[in-house]
Amino acid sequence: MQSVHIQTDTDRCDCDAIHEDVIAEVRVKMPDEDSLMDLADLFKVFSDSTRVRILCALQHSELCVCDIAVLLGMTKSAISHQLRTLRQTRLVRNRKAGKEVYYSLDDEHVAAVFEQGLLHVNEG
Repeated sequence: MQSVHIQTDTDRCDCDAIHEDVIAEVRVKMPDEDSLMDLADLFKVFSDSTRVRILCALQHSELCVCDIAVLLGMTKSAISHQLRTLRQTRLVRNRKAGKEVYYSLDDEHVAAVFEQGLLHVNEG
């Protein structure tokens, strides 16, 4: 379910006060622009429901492309395309075993980001 935000008067600040001390404190704590752009790119990857479903499946088990395709009811080609994006953003890794390629989450940080996001949307 998608929530819709309706702007109210509490969403706007009608004053002109600038809190220089707070701005200075926050400015030194903020990551550099390149890091923030990389983070924005990472979050864009989560905007596709197929990629999110793949990440969810990989939280439970290492899977080959064929297994993911059957699980999600999609073609191997479509799954491979999404896995390429997930691999390029270092969210998943792969290992080859003969002719099969198995995928898993890249590390525990990926699982943590996924779990935190799921907790947030289920707070409702």
